[in-house]
Amino acid sequence: QVRLVESGGGLVQAGGSLRLSCAASRSIFSINAMGWYHQAPGNQRELVAAFTSGGSTNYADSVKGRFTISRDNAKNTVYLQMNSLKPEDTAVYYCYADIVDGPSFKRYWGQGTQVTVSS
Repeated sequence: QVRLVESGGGLVQAGGSLRLSCAASRSIFSINAMGWYHQAPGNQRELVAAFTSGGSTNYADSVKGRFTISRDNAKNTVYLQMNSLKPEDTAVYYCYADIVDGPSFKRYWGQGTQVTVSS
């Protein structure tokens, strides 16, 4: 199991920046994949950025060039640096972690952090 705690959300004007943090309760070396989704009202949860099981990064087309996912292994924390924010980035952002569970994986979610971008 793992507990994920997000922080760093808030209200920002368009063009501004925010950095989200996701602190895991166990070593992220033991986590198969980890990243961020967001969910706007009335929409499905969508992948924003992630570290894949192979260690590479994956970004949604809508955030490429603006968002950067990074990690601090010593702090068991994954970050999402969000620059050039747009009103359409407004959503609840959720951190997730996939952990091996027998022959498959189990996905864990954080509680979410609200990001609101004003125009």
